[in-house]
Amino acid sequence: MQKLQNKVAVVTGGGSGIGLGIAKAFAAAGARVIITGRNKATLDKAVQEIGHDAVGLPGDVSDLSQLTGIYQTIDRNYGRIDVLVANAGVYIIGPLATFTEEMFDKVSDINFKGTFFTVQKALPVLNEGASVILVSSTVNGKGIPNHAAYAATKAATRSLARSFSAELLNNRIRVNTLTPGPIDTPLFTTITNNAEEAKAMAESMGNFTPVKRLGTPEEIAAAALYLASDDSAFMLGAEILLDGGLRDL
Repeated sequence: MQKLQNKVAVVTGGGSGIGLGIAKAFAAAGARVIITGRNKATLDKAVQEIGHDAVGLPGDVSDLSQLTGIYQTIDRNYGRIDVLVANAGVYIIGPLATFTEEMFDKVSDINFKGTFFTVQKALPVLNEGASVILVSSTVNGKGIPNHAAYAATKAATRSLARSFSAELLNNRIRVNTLTPGPIDTPLFTTITNNAEEAKAMAESMGNFTPVKRLGTPEEIAAAALYLASDDSAFMLGAEILLDGGLRDL
């Protein structure tokens, strides 16, 4: 039997990159997959890539009314959530001296507030024994210039997994953190001016790791599948670090 056979799995930010890789792995493992994201066209394209009758629900995790609407739709159509991946996030970096309030609010609202309420608003629909996976970043434990606000939101995400796990023990809901390093996703094209700059940044980030390459969404998805399945039943409040040795070497 496939590891997620007949499980209902929700992946926020599932339209591209890591989220899409996780959604594909879950669908291939037998889950009924629902992805969310802010761009409907991107979601529609991702649903076609995922196959297996995946569903896309547009919504912004920083807007609590939209989150509530998403979960109401899921409750109506599926009745439960067995696996929840809080993956939606933004990568906003800049020097401390010039970082604006608008930049700070956006990265905080999506990465920290969005993650917190992605779990809170799901509680009425989360099945007993569900697995919740919070996607952080290796910078949650490393000081890197220009990353102060972003890293703080990802450190907060890591902290939430511990607190949520302690609070949800009676429901046998496990909350763990998946912590990637630099991964080969379309992210680089969104924070640079052209394809040449995106390629140069990706190469630079890959060379920054001890293994001298970027990770792949498939590698992160394999770890997410472990956390989602009963293979990780003895694991809660913990962290899987997949960063090519960046933090520790």
